[in-house]
Amino acid sequence: DGIVRDGASSLDQSPLTGESLPVTKEPGDEVFAGTINGPGALVVETTKEAGETTVAHMVRLVELAGEKRSASERWVERFASVYTPAVMAAALLVFLVFLGGGWGDALYRALVLLVIACPCALVISTPVAVVAGLTAAARHGVLVKDGRHLETPARIRVFALDKTGTLTRGRPRVVEVVTYDGHDEKEVLSRAAAVEARAEHPIAHAIVAAAKGLSVPVAERVTAHRGKGAEGVVDGRRFWVGSHRFLDEVRGEEHDRVCARMEELASPGRSVLFVGTDRHVCGLLAVADEMRPDAREQVAELKRAGVERVVMLTGDNRPTAEAIALAAGIDEVRAELLPDQKVAAVEELMRADGGVAMVGDGINDAAAMARADLGIAMAVAGTDVAIEAADVVLMTDDLSRLPWLIRHSRRALSIIRQNIAAALLFKAAVFVLALFGVASLWMAIAADMGVSLAVVFNALRLLRE
Repeated sequence: DGIVRDGASSLDQSPLTGESLPVTKEPGDEVFAGTINGPGALVVETTKEAGETTVAHMVRLVELAGEKRSASERWVERFASVYTPAVMAAALLVFLVFLGGGWGDALYRALVLLVIACPCALVISTPVAVVAGLTAAARHGVLVKDGRHLETPARIRVFALDKTGTLTRGRPRVVEVVTYDGHDEKEVLSRAAAVEARAEHPIAHAIVAAAKGLSVPVAERVTAHRGKGAEGVVDGRRFWVGSHRFLDEVRGEEHDRVCARMEELASPGRSVLFVGTDRHVCGLLAVADEMRPDAREQVAELKRAGVERVVMLTGDNRPTAEAIALAAGIDEVRAELLPDQKVAAVEELMRADGGVAMVGDGINDAAAMARADLGIAMAVAGTDVAIEAADVVLMTDDLSRLPWLIRHSRRALSIIRQNIAAALLFKAAVFVLALFGVASLWMAIAADMGVSLAVVFNALRLLRE
């Protein structure tokens, strides 16, 4: 982390703050480790050591949040340490109770009990179902890191979604073109793409992508004005592309009619660029982060799958967040959140609603994902820290996998319960028969292996999804 002392550039801060568009940095502005510099060169005076940066703080939040989730694991370990001694004690008790009828009969009954109590079917019932469930999930592009997290989605009541890279694609695109003075859209786009062809700014990439398929000439003598725009000679004429600052500070021009139209286009989440020549403004380009086309449908599908609320947690500004939330059908918006505030928001949702899943892709989402009952990362756009902190990773960034995961988890949980019930009922039945001397050792062995095979075949039904 540090302070800019010289130079100007645009930084991609989305991994840390969730802002969908690059932020211009000039002398005196603060910059963070882990952000990505754009076209300009910066001289930065560091203000924090590596262990005290914002990224390091987020990593510590991830570790602390993860530690809060280990209680159930400790309980399982304690239960396992009690089960085996209890079974041995029960077998010894049976031996002593029936010792009066002869030590051979007592020993035989104790051995039958040990075979019945042998947890083969019971132990196999869960892991086979879990492995089958994990395999089926992987085939559908969902990487579930642990068997415990295969069952968790069935109990989720609230989904908390990040905005940039989750509900949106995390990259800007040209969403509207306005033309003036006889110029058409193709001409405005092709000239703007020619000027921006060699630029590294994400907005420049959006302009070039929008002009794909058009005849884009080669621009000569291109000059970049950091944080403002660029200009160059295209087909013998000078064209320029820039923000309102470029028009005001570089060109020294003011066009009331065009600026009024710019304000209309500059709705939340949009950046507006001017395209012009030495004589006039040719057009306007509105650039925005693109919402995933199926976002609204999948939010609705989550609710149909039984999720009670869908909440947006984002570091982006409130107007942009609210515009995306309205388009996607989100129930609640919490915007302009720092990473620790996202963690606090997740904890608040957990206290109020119970099971909470956090879906994100950036470093700023990692601690919240680790603290939630279920952390889900978008793999394609996701950072290493987010993927490491998550319990589930969507390998294809397909939001339709979220409602699918809930239904898959419920089916897996249902099969696990069926297996456990079947194993316990068969064990109990043979146990009663053994007490009355009806069950033989061979019957106990056959019952144990038969139930083991039954629960295996039942679990393998998950592979047919």
